[in-house]
Amino acid sequence: MSVFGDGLDAAVQKAFTRPAPKSAGPQMRYLVKQLGGTKAVAQMLRISQRTVERYVKDQIKKPRAGLAARLEREVKARWQPQIRAKARQKAATTGGIVIDTRARLGYTAPIGSTDQDRIRHLTVALPPQYAARLFDAQQAGAGDQELREIAAEALKEVYFQDGGRRAGSLEEVRFTDVEHLEFDL
Repeated sequence: MSVFGDGLDAAVQKAFTRPAPKSAGPQMRYLVKQLGGTKAVAQMLRISQRTVERYVKDQIKKPRAGLAARLEREVKARWQPQIRAKARQKAATTGGIVIDTRARLGYTAPIGSTDQDRIRHLTVALPPQYAARLFDAQQAGAGDQELREIAAEALKEVYFQDGGRRAGSLEEVRFTDVEHLEFDL
């Protein structure tokens, strides 16, 4: 599980105009429609084609826990792609993104400064260029570490350096031990 990737997905899902299907039958029917057949859905979910057909006909109503989680994840990943794209575009061009985190933050600075890492709870609005970088990296398949580095760079500029008004000699921000992370558009 990717903390940063899942957080970005959750932020985009808040923009949905309709809720995604919740029960197994409608979820399975949606996936069959999206992927164009029961065979593709069966391969994706690692179950038999006949099992998919039974869910589509509501002959089976309650999936096992593992299948239910995979089913929900796949439906949410494909739900309302145009709304998702518009939300990302708006955040990347005009709106920016808000990061709410409780994590260990510190920085590398010249000798004599108090640069020791400590747990901080921050809620910071990041400018659109950082939202664009986060979404682009996520689309390119970046891992948690790369997304964390982009967020650390954004916090360095916005929170620690206040857009260039202070801490000009700050070299690097360390963003570790994430206890809580949430994004909002």
